[in-house]
Amino acid sequence: MDSYDRSESTPEQSASSRLKNYLTGATPLQKRLESVKKQTSFVLTPPQRKILQCSQLQEDVDPQKVAFLLHKQWTLYSLTPLHKFSYTNLKEYSRLLSAFIAAEKQKGLAVEVGEDFNIRVIFSTLLGMKGTQRDPEAFLVQILSKSQSSENREGKVLWTGWFCCIFGDSLLETVSEDFTCLPLFLANGAESNTAIVGTWFQKTFDCYFSPLVISAFNLSWMAAMWTACKMDHYVATTEFLWSVPCSPQSLDISYAIHPEDAKALWDSVHKTPGEVTQEEVDLFMDCLYSHFHRHFKIHLSATRLVRVSTSVASAHTDGKIKILCHKYLTGVLAYLTELAIFQIE
Repeated sequence: MDSYDRSESTPEQSASSRLKNYLTGATPLQKRLESVKKQTSFVLTPPQRKILQCSQLQEDVDPQKVAFLLHKQWTLYSLTPLHKFSYTNLKEYSRLLSAFIAAEKQKGLAVEVGEDFNIRVIFSTLLGMKGTQRDPEAFLVQILSKSQSSENREGKVLWTGWFCCIFGDSLLETVSEDFTCLPLFLANGAESNTAIVGTWFQKTFDCYFSPLVISAFNLSWMAAMWTACKMDHYVATTEFLWSVPCSPQSLDISYAIHPEDAKALWDSVHKTPGEVTQEEVDLFMDCLYSHFHRHFKIHLSATRLVRVSTSVASAHTDGKIKILCHKYLTGVLAYLTELAIFQIE
């Protein structure tokens, strides 16, 4: 969302500008969460984490919906709890958001709910997309074009966003029953549509979105945890991308490793069954740095890690992620939920 700080002149750009405005603001709920969080024991960097696993609840997820979520690039956001959100009103939310989008596309002119403006919105639940029974159900929001063809009655998907909470106990314990905690939001599609949908959610549920960037430190954790996962077969090369700041433009260094070699390296430093520790993450990365320096005489420790790609998933520091493996879907989302919760101040 690098266009948020540009001058806005079109209706779509204006929507992006509004999203920027509430990305930099704070609701009363957010301030209360900050106060409560300071009294909890939640820490961003625990000394160890469990190796990613497939949640038993994930078996209830619709395979077609899961397949739709995989292999797409998603932009990440953290989201404060939704006030007075109800899963029984999803059809009504679909109608209201459809009308809101139509009004925004017509430069803010008021429209009647249900009037045909060649797009429609569908809210649907993602049953089983949770870490524990206590987590709220994830849900999907899609913007579709209304097809004129009888062969494709569903229409083309123009934009998709989904909300989830995987092992979100640290946040669930801080809010009342009037709020639904879905701290992780993922969007795929035009930024202008993300802005419009975000504006509607803010107005309707008194919530607050903020872009979820991923630090080099957390990318290192992702690299270790994803490499530690047992794979039936590998679908992608393990690859790291480091950025070297220099003038007049930055230089990127790509480091590709056969996934079996990366797993062998991880196994050589891994000493804690079922867990990944901070010490192991550091040692794993240090081994990569040493190997690279031995061959190319370049100190990668002096650069910045900006992207990690494995057969489980790929992630970029700018908050972009692509999940490739169904088996570890909830595990990847659990770590992203942890980062999203920590960002809610």
